[in-house]
Amino acid sequence: MPTILIVEDEAKMRRLLELNLGEDGFKTLSAGDAETGLKLLASEPVHLVLTDLKLPGISGLELLQTAKQQDPTLPIIVMTAFGSVETAVEAMKAGASDYVLKPFSLAEMRMVVHKELDNSRLREENRSLREALGQKYSHPNIVAISPKMQEVLATVERVAPTNATILLGGESGVGKDLIARAIHEKSRRASGPFVKINSTAIPENLLESELFGYEKGAFTGAATSKPGKFELADKGTLFLDEIGDVPPATQVKLLRVLQEREFERLGGTRTIKVDVRLLAATNRDLRAALEDGTFREDLYYRLNVVPIDIPPLREHKEDISGLANLFLARFAKDSGREEKITGISPAAMQLLVGHYWPGNVRELQNVIERACALAQGGQLEASDIQLDSPRNRNNAASDRFLPDGMTLDQWEDEMIREALKRAGGNKSQAARLLGLSRNALRYRLSKIGIDDNEAE
Repeated sequence: MPTILIVEDEAKMRRLLELNLGEDGFKTLSAGDAETGLKLLASEPVHLVLTDLKLPGISGLELLQTAKQQDPTLPIIVMTAFGSVETAVEAMKAGASDYVLKPFSLAEMRMVVHKELDNSRLREENRSLREALGQKYSHPNIVAISPKMQEVLATVERVAPTNATILLGGESGVGKDLIARAIHEKSRRASGPFVKINSTAIPENLLESELFGYEKGAFTGAATSKPGKFELADKGTLFLDEIGDVPPATQVKLLRVLQEREFERLGGTRTIKVDVRLLAATNRDLRAALEDGTFREDLYYRLNVVPIDIPPLREHKEDISGLANLFLARFAKDSGREEKITGISPAAMQLLVGHYWPGNVRELQNVIERACALAQGGQLEASDIQLDSPRNRNNAASDRFLPDGMTLDQWEDEMIREALKRAGGNKSQAARLLGLSRNALRYRLSKIGIDDNEAE
C-alpha cells in the first residue's frame, strides 16, 4: 500500500489523520514541522504528502516547493484555513495536487487522498503513453486512426475508471461531447445516467436553476419543485459544455459541489448530497479568462485535474476518410438511399482531405449530409461536395486568391498581426486562432520583426 507523509503541527489532528488513513491500509509517516518532513522525504519512499500550509519555521508552501524540486511527480495535498483560499491557490500554482479547507470531515479527506493517488497512478501510466500507442484504441462512433486521436483515446482508457474531474479542450466542432460520452461509457458509472447541459444554450438567469433545481415558489412561475441536473446525474456523470461561459455567481456554487458534493436548490434550505462525476468542456482559453478575471482560479484548478485537448480536424487528416464514410453510411441510411449511395469517389475524397475544415468534424458531417441529399449517382462525386471556403464567401467574383496588390508573405504577416490584435496580445491565443503551434508563431513573429516579449 502507498506511504503517506503527514506534516501537521497540531498533534491531535496529526494523530487523527494517522489513525483514519491507517484504517484504509495506508502506511503513514508524520512530522510536526516542515524540516522533519523534508528529512523523512529524503530517507523514506513516499507516495503522497499531506501538509498544513501554516507550520512553525519553514512554511508548508516552502516545503511544497522544495519537495517538488526533488520530485516533480509527487502528489501533495495542502490543508489550509477557510479564510486562506488565496494561499491555497498559490500552492496549486506551485504544484500542489489539491487542497482541503479546514475544518474538514475525515470522509472528505479520505476521498481526496484516494483521488490523488488514483491520479498519480494515472500520470505514471501516461509516461509510457507513446510506447503504448502501438496498441490500437477504439470506440463506437469515434474514428481514431491518426496518432493524435489514438493518444486521446489512450488517455480516455486510463482516466475513465477513475473519479477524476476532466476538462476537455478544443475548438468548436471537434467532438468533445463524443469523448465525454466515451469516458462515461468506459467508467464504473456506465450504468448510471449521463446528463449533458450546454451553458450557452440556457439564459444566464436560468442556468443556476437548471443545474441545481428550485423549490416551489422560488420565483414567479415556479408552481412546483423541480430537481436540477446535478440531482438527475446522481451516481452518474454530468457533462457541462462551454464551462468558460458560466457566470461568476454560478461558478461559486459549482466550486462548492466539487469540494463538498452538496448544494441547496434555488429557494430551498435543505442540503442535498450527490455522487456525481463532472466532465467539463470549453473552446475558450480558460487561462486567458483567469487573467481577465472572468473565471475563478480555484474553480479552474478543481476542474483541470486531467486535461484532455482534442485536436482540430486539420491536424489529424488521416481520419477524414473514415469519418466521411461513417457519415455517409449514417445519412444514406437515414434518407433511405443506402442501396444507391455506396461510396465516395477518389476526386471527392481528395477535395475533403485538402480542405482546411474551420468547423472541424461538425462541418465535415454537414458537408456529407448535404452531399447525400443532393447526389444523383451511386457514389458521392466531387461535384456533390460543396465546401464553404473563405475565398468563395468573400471574393466569389474574383479569380484571385489574395487581395489586390498583396503578396502571400504580406498577407501572412497581416493575418498574424490581426490574430494578435483579436487575442489582445496573448500569443498562445493568437497561435490557436491561426492554427499554429506556439513555436511556429514565435518563428513568424521574428520574421516580421515583432519582438516576442513585445507581443504579449
